[in-house]
Amino acid sequence: MRILIAEDDQVLADGLLRALRASGYAVDRVSSGTEADSALATHEFDLVILDLGLPRLHGLEVLRKLRARGSTMPVLILTAADSVEQRVKGLDLGADDYMAKPFSLQELEARVRALTRRGLGTASSLIKHGPLTFDATGRVAYINEQMLELSARELSLLEVLLQRAGRLVSKDQLVERLCEWGEEVSNNAIEVYIHRLRKKIEQGPIRIATVRGLGYCLEKIAS
Repeated sequence: MRILIAEDDQVLADGLLRALRASGYAVDRVSSGTEADSALATHEFDLVILDLGLPRLHGLEVLRKLRARGSTMPVLILTAADSVEQRVKGLDLGADDYMAKPFSLQELEARVRALTRRGLGTASSLIKHGPLTFDATGRVAYINEQMLELSARELSLLEVLLQRAGRLVSKDQLVERLCEWGEEVSNNAIEVYIHRLRKKIEQGPIRIATVRGLGYCLEKIAS
């Protein structure tokens, strides 16, 4: 899961970055509305946490432009102005949730989990594929009800493949979804992560198929 934080308060943004990265998310941060608009237009995210009081372009305008491009990306609005009028404007423009500052970090993380599940079209935190189960809340995976020992990067890789189970995922898409700006991850590194993940999950009817030159596909093997 990849999240964009659009927040100009350095202290708040740093706190959100640390908390969300500790929960296993790839997180990028921008500090102005124009940067947020550019990032959302050129990169794929699973969620944007959007402050309304951004410099250079108001958060509501960032939201309006995002929805005008046809994006259904979940949007969690943050604002210091907790007025009914502000909430109505944000929701009418297509925001999915709203939090007024100051807020509980624990509650924000719960709302992030709920919104990312909604973005996947499910109310459950569990993603299942045959005997393989991923718990997005606890950030753990099981196969045949036995917990797998996976690194944070392997868990994130498995999550992306599970979200698209039965469909091809290219190396470029994996890099885009797993890596933050400035993080150097080569296609060769992706191959290494895939190899490690294969050794841990390819039991019974589950496998990660390689389509040479195109990418990978998590699939069940017919018995």
